[in-house]
Formats: sequence, structure tokens, C-alpha cells
Amino acid sequence: MSHFSTIQTKIVAKEYLKKALDDLKFNWEEGDLEVRGYQGNRTKAEIRIETGNHGFDIGFRKQGTNYEVVADWYGIRNIKQEEFVQNVTQRYAYNSVKGQLEQDGFTFVEDEVLENNTIHLSVRRMT
Repeated sequence: MSHFSTIQTKIVAKEYLKKALDDLKFNWEEGDLEVRGYQGNRTKAEIRIETGNHGFDIGFRKQGTNYEVVADWYGIRNIKQEEFVQNVTQRYAYNSVKGQLEQDGFTFVEDEVLENNTIHLSVRRMT
């Protein structure tokens, strides 16, 4: 019996997903991979994160236009599912917005994480 669960996300750009994982200091690999779970069960993924829990990984795979998170959370003790998805999604959004603003000619002055974990970006555009 498989214990894998999938979580739909709004993540569409792999480059910003990889930047988010780097920002959060996760060790990840990319390719035609498998994510490991309960009793050696495996499922396909494009990006795999080792969790430090022997035999249990977290993966990302494209489903339609978006990426989904796939993992057997029963065996992952050191990473909380909701917190993981929230943190990755926030860093993805940060990198995505930053990338788009840079393409539009804005320069970043600073970013600040507020007490409620909101990120405030200050940008400048020279005309």
C-alpha cells in the first residue's frame, strides 16, 4: 500500500522553484528521478529533495502547467508538510516577482522580512 500524497501548487517555473529550494538550503537534484517512500515504494519526480529520513524523499513533478509536491509524509519526521509547502511557495513567489521586476527594468534596493513573515520589497526604476 502506497502512502504517497500529492499537493497541488501554483508553481509553474522550474527555474524559480530551484532558486526557492536553494534559498531554503535544501539539497536537491534534477532529472528523471524517483521519490522513495514506505516499504521501498517509489514514484516519479523531476526534482528530488533528500530529507534526512532514511528511505523517504520529497519530490516535485509537473502536472499540467503546475508542479505538485509528492512525498510519503508518514516517514518524514524533521520536515512539516504545511510549513514546507508554505515556505517553498513564498520563496518561489519572491523569486518569481523579483525576476519579473528585473526583466521590466527595476533595480532592487532592499528586501525586508516583517514580523508576520511578509516580505517587503523596495525597488527603483531609472527612466
